[in-house]
Amino acid sequence: MSILVYVNSNGDKIAKNGFEVVTYGKKIGDVTVVTNGNASESTLSELGKYGASKVLVDRSFEGIDGQQVAKMVVAAAEKEGSNTILFSADVYGKAIAPRVSVKLSAGLVSGATGLPQSDGTISVNVFSGKAFGQLKVNTDKKVISLLPNSIPLEEVGGTASIEEFDGNVGESKVKVTGTKVPEGDIPLTEAELVVSAGRGMKGPENWGMIEELAKELGAATACSRPVADSGWRPHHEHVGQTGVAIRPNLYIAIGISGAIQHLAGVNGSKVMVVINTDEEAPFFKAADYGVIGDAFEVVPRLIEAVKKFKASN
Repeated sequence: MSILVYVNSNGDKIAKNGFEVVTYGKKIGDVTVVTNGNASESTLSELGKYGASKVLVDRSFEGIDGQQVAKMVVAAAEKEGSNTILFSADVYGKAIAPRVSVKLSAGLVSGATGLPQSDGTISVNVFSGKAFGQLKVNTDKKVISLLPNSIPLEEVGGTASIEEFDGNVGESKVKVTGTKVPEGDIPLTEAELVVSAGRGMKGPENWGMIEELAKELGAATACSRPVADSGWRPHHEHVGQTGVAIRPNLYIAIGISGAIQHLAGVNGSKVMVVINTDEEAPFFKAADYGVIGDAFEVVPRLIEAVKKFKASN
């Protein structure tokens, strides 16, 4: 089965979720990747390690104009005879996958969390991650977007040929007036470990221990909405329904009560650990592990425990 995967190459870098969707596609069939921009052949060839046999690259345009990219993906699907087109359900996939679905008259599964089953059903999260649903696409052509961090990366040791491709996308109608790159060593959407904190920290001057814990764990830092709104932390660290939705392997919430809006953006986490003085905090009902205690006592001890563990291993 010919599987077409769209991967966004940001400059000369491919995000972790790009490799995830290639891994996902390889489990279904033979994978061809389509992308655009000026990524080097060495960067694009990395996709072969995760199962791509070929990479089509349209160097006629850069950027992520959804209309242009959708035209390119449709042209690539027609060239390759692909009836299954895959995206990551990130900000790019959410903008492009529905357009491709309409252009190809294909059924769309948005936010898949598992592989298609033998009967064709695909698992998805529904109601902001509070439940699971099973969707079945009855059209011959299918468009599927995969929730980031839903499946582990799997190297298969293959190689990918690089082929120049013209998607005939035309001129962009989007004018970019500026870009801003989020700060931090680990982007939140790619982080497998996240240390997050809320108003329980009492002020921005106390964030040093949050950053230290994150550094020791190799984690990204995040915060609740009130913290970002108060200017204690930058808005790109805000996780929740109105912020960044994340699905790390470990999410540590410190001094966050766990309002439903916050939980909606983090309840896809594999393991959630909560530290809070309020034993009635809603977060404890959703957490896998909870510590009832003062963050200013618990976190320093946790940092020392991590340092001790790293020193002995």
